[in-house]
Amino acid sequence: MKRVQYDRYGGPDVLTLGDADIPTPGRGQVLVRVRAAAANAMDWKIRRGEMRAMTGRKFPRGVGHDFAGIIEQVGEGVAGLNVGDTVLGAARLQHAGAFAEYVIADQKSVAHKPDTLTFAEAATLPVAGLTAYQAVTKAGSLQAGQNIFINGCLGGVGRIAVQVASGIGASVTGSCRVGSENEAYQLGVDTVVTFDFDPAPVTGRFDVVFDTAGLLPYATARRMLAPGGRIIDIVPSMTKFARSILPGPYKALMGKPDSGDLQHVADAAGRGDITTHIHRTVTLADAIPALVEVEDAPTSAGKLVITTD
Repeated sequence: MKRVQYDRYGGPDVLTLGDADIPTPGRGQVLVRVRAAAANAMDWKIRRGEMRAMTGRKFPRGVGHDFAGIIEQVGEGVAGLNVGDTVLGAARLQHAGAFAEYVIADQKSVAHKPDTLTFAEAATLPVAGLTAYQAVTKAGSLQAGQNIFINGCLGGVGRIAVQVASGIGASVTGSCRVGSENEAYQLGVDTVVTFDFDPAPVTGRFDVVFDTAGLLPYATARRMLAPGGRIIDIVPSMTKFARSILPGPYKALMGKPDSGDLQHVADAAGRGDITTHIHRTVTLADAIPALVEVEDAPTSAGKLVITTD
């Protein structure tokens, strides 16, 4: 099969479109014929080696996590997923490999694709959708009538977090870059501020402060928090994980594979309660230039989707 891969950590120049053996699913895994895959910022962070403590040093490595496609083979111990099922999911962090013609995924990271979603639409959901849903509803325990601040409300995770929070019945305040305010209001954000906002007027206001960009100073987030509130940060570092262990409102979160949560997100998208925006679609043959472009000039305009058709 063809896949985007690399043989060492480094810049975009290490990426190649090469040949690889079609993998065989192990126990609890499925082999999926990829129809579409979507890029996330963590794809190039992993390739740079920024997460090598978790991803290791085994090469060559595939690239990409989010995918949608059709199950080709089922491993031992898999229940509820069958050959021919249309699914969406995320490849394991340590292996990646979704930017390919075939990918292996654990059953716990796969959900059924609603018929109302295209493969491209479905591929934009797994990592961002699962992270947003778990941050807002589980780590944040957001309830109807509460207030949430979403830093980076127009990013991949931020967009879905806005829709999840609004669906719960919470009041949403979000930050975005200057000039994008109308887009944020159209998404459903109740109050919009720019990234250089003054936190003084919102001191003690929010039950949840969700930093999707990982750039909000802790002191600022703490100042904005209501008594008993929670700060959620999804951009990991060793320092942040250390702070997360200490008593207090701060939680460094990485989305946890959970097929039930992912199915909830997928079903919500199938009903139209969650929408994502695709900025550009390219074929696997044209994936590398497009990946380099989006890495060099990241934008909140939407997702890059790679198709195998």
